[in-house]
Amino acid sequence: MQNQKPQRGSLGVVGLGPGADGLLTDQVRASLAGATDAFGYFPYVERLSGMAHLQLHASDNREELERARNALNLASQGRRVLMLSSGDPGVFAMASAVFEVLDSATPQELECWSTVDIDVQPGITAMLAAAARLGAPLGHDFCAINLSDNLKPASVIERRIRLAAQADFAMAFYNPCSKLRPEGFERALKVLRSECEPQRLICFARNVSREDETLLVLPLESVSADMADMRTVVIVGNSQTRQVGRHVYTPRSYGRLAKP
Repeated sequence: MQNQKPQRGSLGVVGLGPGADGLLTDQVRASLAGATDAFGYFPYVERLSGMAHLQLHASDNREELERARNALNLASQGRRVLMLSSGDPGVFAMASAVFEVLDSATPQELECWSTVDIDVQPGITAMLAAAARLGAPLGHDFCAINLSDNLKPASVIERRIRLAAQADFAMAFYNPCSKLRPEGFERALKVLRSECEPQRLICFARNVSREDETLLVLPLESVSADMADMRTVVIVGNSQTRQVGRHVYTPRSYGRLAKP
């Protein structure tokens, strides 16, 4: 009797969007409907608590690599597994963690996981949802910087902000301030004040797309560090970013539409 080939499993790495159900992509909806298991940080898994067909596997936010390893192991048994992130899984989220585990895997693990089909599915990030609600503050060249110093030194963060400001990029800040690391946004503001004019527009989008969403736009000189928390995306305009009524936008062309 011939040995049967191992049943192929799958690991879908998906983003649940910034919060509102309407910002969940159809591709992710289909994956949720066809999956057997879902792994993720507690609040992301909680969003799927009404899906009786799913086995849910919640863990702490500081256990990303172990979560990815467990998901790969389960998928290698022929299960249809999802790895959950908010926003887009490839932006400061779990897609990178899955590949980091694969990159450091033992030969035995690689053999075990060779039967797993990995599919990273795009989602809507909090940054892009916030930009849309504000208008078009990312309409020209921009960069995204995670202010958490959990996985990189604070000195690297400060240098990146300084260089981005000197290059006149618009910037989107993720994870500006947490209970364990409350000084992140204060450090960023110190760099911005040394490199940018006092009237530079700073946008705050908290709980974007949710019922308690709040939007705030202020000049840099009026901003304080306590205006942002872990549920806030901060968007820093470039030198030409301006307001039109309640909307904020950055011109697509550079130099010809400079502020007077």
